[in-house]
Amino acid sequence: MPNKSIKLIECPRDALQGLHKIVSTQDKITYYQNLLQVGYDTLDCGSFVSPKAIPQMADSSNVIKGLDLSQTNTKLLTIVANERGALAAVTFDTISYLGYPFSVSENFQMRNTAKTISESIVVLERICEIARAHDKEVVVYLSMGFGNPYGDPWSPEIIEKWVDQIIGIGVSIISISDTVGTAKVSDITNLYATLIPIYPEVEFGAHFHTHPNEWYEKVHAAYFSGCFRFDGTIKGWGGCPMAQNALVGNMPMEKLISFFTAQQMLPKQLDVLAFESAYNSSHRIFISE
Repeated sequence: MPNKSIKLIECPRDALQGLHKIVSTQDKITYYQNLLQVGYDTLDCGSFVSPKAIPQMADSSNVIKGLDLSQTNTKLLTIVANERGALAAVTFDTISYLGYPFSVSENFQMRNTAKTISESIVVLERICEIARAHDKEVVVYLSMGFGNPYGDPWSPEIIEKWVDQIIGIGVSIISISDTVGTAKVSDITNLYATLIPIYPEVEFGAHFHTHPNEWYEKVHAAYFSGCFRFDGTIKGWGGCPMAQNALVGNMPMEKLISFFTAQQMLPKQLDVLAFESAYNSSHRIFISE
């Protein structure tokens, strides 16, 4: 394998946003502080979207203001869905990345952001302009990246076309997303093995939603096809509410840690004891749901 470092991105925002109970701002801050001690590359910690759409994230500004980053090198990422969200996010010096959900499925893009794909590209262009003006990076989450259960056209060629267009806008981090947990190993292997050599300057990531019994084959396929950036959440909390399968959740972070420990690729800065503490504290947030 190439001499590259694994990047692990913990996504409590993704885990929390589907909870029915509203977690208090202070409880989020306390939990995130535990996560910041683990040594992740990035913490996906909130979103600047309509509180009507995602009530759980309505307090993202106050959560970010409450975080102490003085003892961590972990960077913060927040999701934005439009220009207004981007303008709100860039007011925070502590935010390094703006994450934008872009779907190759017209149906899912409309469900997720109430925009067509053509409209979404225009929004992404403006978000990139705002990010560059404020020294931030944009991470595009390419949803339905490994298949489309909604009947829209999907093929590796379609993914390649959109990847090329997104890179042309100026995006250099693209996390391909298995949004509803249906990715086939062959598609994972083919996409990363094709895209990574064509665009060596781009950082391709994997944002997998998965059944508990299918996590290993997905991570294995992505890693051995050249992917070194992986999203996950402790215990796989959360997932896509449209998956219609209670067993399809986020990629469990403990499984990623186990996998990369076995490959002797676990990031050196990752503190396993701090992870164990954060793992235990997660139950206070999620288990009563």
